[in-house]
Amino acid sequence: MTDSTAAPAPREAEAGAPRDESDKGSGRHGSHRRRGSGSRSLLRAAAPLAVWAVTRAALLLCAFKVVTLPGPDFTNDVNVIYQGWYGVLKSGVFPWNDVTWQYPPAAAVAILSPALLPFLDYASAFYLLACAVDAVVLGLLLRTSRRPGRRRAGVWCWVAGVALLGPTAYARYDLMVTALAVGALLAGVRHPRAAGVLAAFGALVKIWPGLLLLGTPRGRVTRIAWTAALLTGVVVMGLFAATMPGAFAFLEFQQSRGTEVESLGALVFHVARQFDWEGQVLLNYGSMEFVGPYVHIVSDAALVLTLIAFAWLLTWRLRAVEWTASTPADTALTAVLLFVTTSRVISPQYMIWLVGLAAVCLTLRASCQALPSVLVLGATAVTLLEFPLGFAHVVASDWQGLVLMTVRNGLLVAASLLACLRLWRSTRPTGDGTSEDVTTPPSGRTSATSP
Repeated sequence: MTDSTAAPAPREAEAGAPRDESDKGSGRHGSHRRRGSGSRSLLRAAAPLAVWAVTRAALLLCAFKVVTLPGPDFTNDVNVIYQGWYGVLKSGVFPWNDVTWQYPPAAAVAILSPALLPFLDYASAFYLLACAVDAVVLGLLLRTSRRPGRRRAGVWCWVAGVALLGPTAYARYDLMVTALAVGALLAGVRHPRAAGVLAAFGALVKIWPGLLLLGTPRGRVTRIAWTAALLTGVVVMGLFAATMPGAFAFLEFQQSRGTEVESLGALVFHVARQFDWEGQVLLNYGSMEFVGPYVHIVSDAALVLTLIAFAWLLTWRLRAVEWTASTPADTALTAVLLFVTTSRVISPQYMIWLVGLAAVCLTLRASCQALPSVLVLGATAVTLLEFPLGFAHVVASDWQGLVLMTVRNGLLVAASLLACLRLWRSTRPTGDGTSEDVTTPPSGRTSATSP
């Protein structure tokens, strides 16, 4: 049956009017332009992919000891410590009597992850999983870089940054935590619930991703993200507490940490050793730390600096006026820079955190943290020189070790101060009502008073 109410066909079609040949030509040209644009996009993506493949092959060769680097064995954490924890965690309890276990309960997921590849030994499975997670982060950044207001600089930051740190990146589980952080920031304002869940789970793996939510815009986005994070934290912590004894033993071990030889505060003792300071370097709570007179004073001073840093972040949060699409990522990089720089311990793998956050910032055109991100890459390169390549010099506090630590930590201090300054300016209006360093147009900004 024919529907009598159907709309009549267009007049041109009824009359059999010929199609406009100019439209056909335009369509052909448009198709060619789209294909050309797609080809150029593939070529632009091919370059970082090729560099990633070459550099990651080199990292795997080092991790599998096909190529041997000078310095201490950077694989001991995986071969000895992680594998030992793996055996304990498989039995259904945390290694609560091991002082080197200083991580939140969800870290067990990362330590147990090599079970996904049961046909490989523990270390081999761990390195390959780390490489797979590395590839996932690269894919996320590449995908995001194709959107409006994005760029490929973040992709290159990730490709270069992980390579600059060397094989230590694959011999620690920090790369897995960083993947959660990158995912949370890229989810951002568009998917605040997902951002909250990822940030909370990351915080239960290694604490610092909890800082990622400091920069969420006030109002609905913050309410959703923070509520999702809180619920995720309560549920996951409750599950671990109910099913695995020793879930919170890490809190006691963290409090007992001293001043590690690579930290900012350690520079005091590197210099003091040139003047016959009576202390020494010992393996303490899983890291090489200074032990001796005045160490507790420097350790306490580091904690005070951390508290001051958090007080500044809280002040910024309360006084910030405008948000842009990049503000959450800019804030995350600033907060983690402050956390790392003022910490009593700056392990080499901490640089992976900063590289991941810097990569997200550099992916966003509106970001105000380009220069701090470049400084992070410089600090990462110096970190490879001090560990594993020059770690003996660092432990000995000779002139080479002193120079390496001064340069690396100096770059971190400079990056931290610049990040704070730029974040403050980017969210404070000038006399004409616009933010100082923000490149986002007014339509892309969010007022602090928005619902």
